[in-house]
Amino acid sequence: MYGGMLAAPSATRSLSPKFRHLLPPTYSQTIAAWLAEDCPSLDYGGFVVGEDLKEASLWCKSPGVLAGVPFFDEVFRQLGCSVQWYFDEGAMIGKEGEGKTKVKAATVRGPARKLLLGERVALNTLARCSGIATASHLFLRRARQAGYRGIVAGTRKTTPGFRLVEKYGMLVGGVDMHRYDLSSMVMLKDNHVWSTGSIPAAVAAARAAAGFSMRIDVEVQSEEEARQAIAAGADVVMLDNLEGQELIDVARRLKSELHASSGVKGGKEFLIESSGGIDLANLSSGGHLDDAIDVISTSAIHQSTKHVDFSLKIEPLSQVKTRGH
Repeated sequence: MYGGMLAAPSATRSLSPKFRHLLPPTYSQTIAAWLAEDCPSLDYGGFVVGEDLKEASLWCKSPGVLAGVPFFDEVFRQLGCSVQWYFDEGAMIGKEGEGKTKVKAATVRGPARKLLLGERVALNTLARCSGIATASHLFLRRARQAGYRGIVAGTRKTTPGFRLVEKYGMLVGGVDMHRYDLSSMVMLKDNHVWSTGSIPAAVAAARAAAGFSMRIDVEVQSEEEARQAIAAGADVVMLDNLEGQELIDVARRLKSELHASSGVKGGKEFLIESSGGIDLANLSSGGHLDDAIDVISTSAIHQSTKHVDFSLKIEPLSQVKTRGH
């Protein structure tokens, strides 16, 4: 009776598994820890509402890309509730630039106490993940509209304990996650070089430890440092905080004089990455979209990004009974 009485019309129960299957089995443990953090002892509000079966509507109140569906689902799965979605993950809900909106994104069903127990954890995760996906989508679209064909990537400047959600949001938004953590790729920054003594010494030590299977990305501050990194065997050269014509000139010289594709004798295979303070305001004007740039990495898509506004509202008992009959 419960499932039939509260069934919503024209619902979409199966979502695209595009990125859901990438998630590690440990993410369910992480969500259990979030729930424990939010209710470490007695649930006074839950005592008030009890265990009556209820239906709640998930409203999207600002335009954005829907992301974080697996996390939202897992919160309520652990609490014995069900979720019915009306949009695929990755879909834009509402119209961009519209401001406030109100679109029903999903229906959640279960005991009233459990709906409210999972509400804030689920909404916070969904809002943050969708905000990152939206910012990523807009950044990538701007780059593609300007004719850029390279890789747009995030960074490792993520929130401790929340990296999985934030990196997932980047994927749903269409950008590359860059390295996931310190074990994913070797990145040698200025502190590594200063501590080791030189770029060649740092690259040699990294290669000896990482072997052939991992890329080495070296952050450089000048063309001369870039040349040192390439000669030492760096797979990626990050031109940090270079912009404008200087960035374009340096990148083009490196490609034409040192890259294997240029036909130069002894040419190397390497990627050129542009990074450092890149956002929508300077994306087109900073030289980052030149064909010589293979990768643009930015934290603007996941640091200080605006959340997508979601709310979860339990329908009044009278409305549910009326619709059920």
